[in-house]
Amino acid sequence: MEKVRISKLMSERGLCSRREADSYIERGWVKVDGVVVSELGAKAYPDQVITLERAAQAQQTSRVTILINKPVGYVSGQAEKGYTPAVALIDARSRDANDRSPLRFSRAHLQGLAVAGRLDIDSQGLLVLTQDGRIARQLIGEDSDVDKEYLVRVQGRLDERGLALLNHGLSLDGKALRPAQVRWQNDDQLCFILREGKKRQIRRMCELVGLRVVGLKRVRIGRIRLGNLPQGQWRYLRDDERF
Repeated sequence: MEKVRISKLMSERGLCSRREADSYIERGWVKVDGVVVSELGAKAYPDQVITLERAAQAQQTSRVTILINKPVGYVSGQAEKGYTPAVALIDARSRDANDRSPLRFSRAHLQGLAVAGRLDIDSQGLLVLTQDGRIARQLIGEDSDVDKEYLVRVQGRLDERGLALLNHGLSLDGKALRPAQVRWQNDDQLCFILREGKKRQIRRMCELVGLRVVGLKRVRIGRIRLGNLPQGQWRYLRDDERF
């Protein structure tokens, strides 16, 4: 059995992200089989017990995750081509009046926010921004199995074969897509449930079967639904909520 970098093991076990692991190791907040490890790049065997000190656990608990109903016209991450990033919408005034989280908004909650599942500029709906590397990995890690649900308004004709291909059988960038769940929601709107998120995936899938997307809205990520969150407003993920 070969040793593996401790930061990699911590990430794989869902303890934190690799970057967070390195930070905790530097501070002496990580133990392997009860012994403190403080050397970056240190390795351990995969069957060894890795634990976090209370200081690291407390820091993780203080990190926030924000849910926002992104409007069309905003980019998910960094500003680009003159477009405004969704994080610019987050302030005390745009917080949903029905947010039941006891947290009081602080500008510190905007620091280090990472987008966990992008939503392109022409799409709207549920967007997750988080300071917690564990949540980011859960939603966008290579082994993520959290599904995402979208309502997609389309133009064009779709026969049974095309619908079957949307569910399973299409490839993008030379790689077969994972099976999806696609069904008609109403006369001109499809419901997509995906477990992956390639760039502009739904739009490209629809193009392959002769459809044009004219509206796309993400309404659910895992067990978290967009619900009645108003467009352009946000709320905190509560302690009792899980993806």
